[in-house]
Amino acid sequence: MRRAMIIGQPGSGKSTLARALGQITDLPVIHIDQILWQTGWIQRSRPEIDALCLEAHARPCWIFEGGHSSTWAQRLERCDTLIWLDVPLARRLYRVLLRTLRHHGRTRPDLTPGCHEHFDTEFLVWMWNTRNSAREKMRRLYETAPADKALYRFTRFAEVDRFLDDVRNRVATS
Repeated sequence: MRRAMIIGQPGSGKSTLARALGQITDLPVIHIDQILWQTGWIQRSRPEIDALCLEAHARPCWIFEGGHSSTWAQRLERCDTLIWLDVPLARRLYRVLLRTLRHHGRTRPDLTPGCHEHFDTEFLVWMWNTRNSAREKMRRLYETAPADKALYRFTRFAEVDRFLDDVRNRVATS
């Protein structure tokens, strides 16, 4: 694994998995939210986001977690591993509420400094409204990925834990 692409809907555990994989493999981790947002929750322009994503894709190795589907094709082309966290909505909502409480008023490690965690009803509504369309887009990406990619789809966190154990064992024996 030299370049891993992690996709999933909000609260699916993308950032948590990316950080854990980064610690195990020593690969640099790229969080899409640090590309999307400037201090104070100011969103960058789409051309700027695209350019920053493409710049990140060009690096020799990475773990890139998150969305911005307009650059998925280029990311998929460069990655050797695609991981889809296909977690049920109820579990994701629970995790988002938990992280909001845990980090309220502070910046999470996967966010740009100055983007303080807060309760955001609009975000929860967006999660609900995109639950099917976003999942379908990820399903299509996953199912049409080239045969030379290592593909992983996890629906339960226990599966992610077993995957991380396997990666740890492979790194330890290499």
